[in-house]
Amino acid sequence: MGLVKLRKIAHARSGDKGDILNISLIPYDEKDYTILKENVTAHRVKEHFGDLLKGEVKRYDLDNIKAFNFVLYDALSGGVTQSLRLDKHGKTLSFLLLDMEVEI
Repeated sequence: MGLVKLRKIAHARSGDKGDILNISLIPYDEKDYTILKENVTAHRVKEHFGDLLKGEVKRYDLDNIKAFNFVLYDALSGGVTQSLRLDKHGKTLSFLLLDMEVEI
């Protein structure tokens, strides 16, 4: 069919602890879970975040609820108490993930 932004088929939530960010990715429709599983790999997420992310990315598949949790290490320039970033909590980074394109 073609490329679409993740935001068209999924939504995301994020949270942080220190310099670790987690982003949950949930498809609007369960039928799109397989598309996400094939296209949104830890490697692609790391590439997508580029220089904003200094550490690794781990993806946890939550097959029973058709969702994913991505844990991004060294993602917040030291965390809330140390970072000079505009968004120290990384809340807007879930929107950056939703800007990724996937093939459907």
